[in-house]
Amino acid sequence: MISNQLPIFRFLVQLSDDAMILSQRLSEWCGHGPVLEQDIALTNIALDILGQARLWYQLASEHTEDPVDEDSLAYRRDAREFTNIILVEQPNGDWGQTVLRQYLYDTFKKMYYASLSQSSNATVAEIAHKCLVETTYHHKWSSEWVKRLGLGTEESNTRMQHALDRLWRYHHELTIPDGVDLEMAGSGIAPDPGDMKEHYSSLITDHLIQCGLRIPADQTVITGGRKGIHSEHLGYILAEMQYLQRVYPNLEW
Repeated sequence: MISNQLPIFRFLVQLSDDAMILSQRLSEWCGHGPVLEQDIALTNIALDILGQARLWYQLASEHTEDPVDEDSLAYRRDAREFTNIILVEQPNGDWGQTVLRQYLYDTFKKMYYASLSQSSNATVAEIAHKCLVETTYHHKWSSEWVKRLGLGTEESNTRMQHALDRLWRYHHELTIPDGVDLEMAGSGIAPDPGDMKEHYSSLITDHLIQCGLRIPADQTVITGGRKGIHSEHLGYILAEMQYLQRVYPNLEW
């Protein structure tokens, strides 16, 4: 258990956890993509996002007196200590569900990193700018795939609609600020995600409708990830991801 409760540390860990868990999910597609080009594309996206997680974890370790580094933050915490949003831990499902999950994530993160790159903290702003460059490409990729599948065959449209119906309840958490977000916004270090809700909702709604998809009538909102309350899926992700460090602590190649 990491005892540090400084808001800046917790904020940086939240950013890291989102990226870490999503990159782990995306890496499951390596060698299993529908075509070689897209297999490589998604693997590269996974690596980009893993790199983002590393940068945020490294910076977080500079804001605590606890003896932690990026490895201990990624591999030696239990599920209740992870603060990622629940969306990123959802199963890949089929190709359509994976790209739709990515689109919902990318659309928000592109907006968020653009604002975060103006942070009063120079290091945070620098990392956010790097993340923005990568996320802009990721968003282009995922939004084009949503369009391709939504306006493709009857089967591809049906699969995309099923993915949207399943994931819609989780995307709200992206724009719901917690106490840490509000503290960071008050200090000028980060934007308030709540301020982006209207624009984010408008962007995804317009794009999804243009792609022949129907916005789900079910407005159920599932949250809790920021408080360490997760779906059953996170435990399985961590069991695989953390296996070596759990069995062989401090292992080095």
